[in-house]
Amino acid sequence: MPVRIDVATLFPEICEAFMAQSIIGRAQKNGRIEFHAHQIREHTLNRQRQVDDYPYGGGPGMVMQAQPIYDCCAAILQAAAAEGRARPHVVFMTAGGTPLTQQVCKRLAKEESLLLVCGHYEGIDERFLSTYVDEVVSLGDFVLSGGEIPACALMDAVVRQLPGAIKDLSTSDESFATGLLDAPHYTRPEVWRGMEVPSVLLSGHHANISRWTREESLRFTLQTRPDLIKIADSSGKLSDADRKWLRANGWK
Repeated sequence: MPVRIDVATLFPEICEAFMAQSIIGRAQKNGRIEFHAHQIREHTLNRQRQVDDYPYGGGPGMVMQAQPIYDCCAAILQAAAAEGRARPHVVFMTAGGTPLTQQVCKRLAKEESLLLVCGHYEGIDERFLSTYVDEVVSLGDFVLSGGEIPACALMDAVVRQLPGAIKDLSTSDESFATGLLDAPHYTRPEVWRGMEVPSVLLSGHHANISRWTREESLRFTLQTRPDLIKIADSSGKLSDADRKWLRANGWK
């Protein structure tokens, strides 16, 4: 049975265009996922299809009203119940949520159905969020104009975890799969603008290539995300050889 992903948004065309491309598009064609975007404005109760209003207490910008978002999501949940499908796990995308990590993506990939709610303007009426949202997720410590880009990022990362969506070996070696960042990659030609491919990668010696890849992964992670080294060490993902190499290269 395909994983179903619904998105409640003011801009369904953004998500629809994204979901039709590349790995996600192929996953839909292969029956791994089922995707539906829903226009929140279709659930307004006013002729202008207005979904926002001024915030109580003052302040800049406008706030999305609870009613149209609730009615949109309620229709999605009711359809799931009527069709005998699992209740969607409701996720709201906002800068104030739990950081989106590889582990979060792996967990969400185990859900039978996801409903992603995309906010806009200054935010969404808290009465909807505190009552009907199961999880709040953030793409990072920055602010975007809406939740569509974070939703697309989450969908891409989640779909990659689904069996059959991508070659299993591709995801087992990429960044964060081992607790570290991925090692550098090279392809043809062997020399480009005077820069050569590391000779070990041309040697055909699989043990040496494997060790080089591991050490480069350690080097890159130590340089750019030393916090991940600490996490990998505490979770038992570093070998004695890893620790010896790290200490020789400045890790304390």
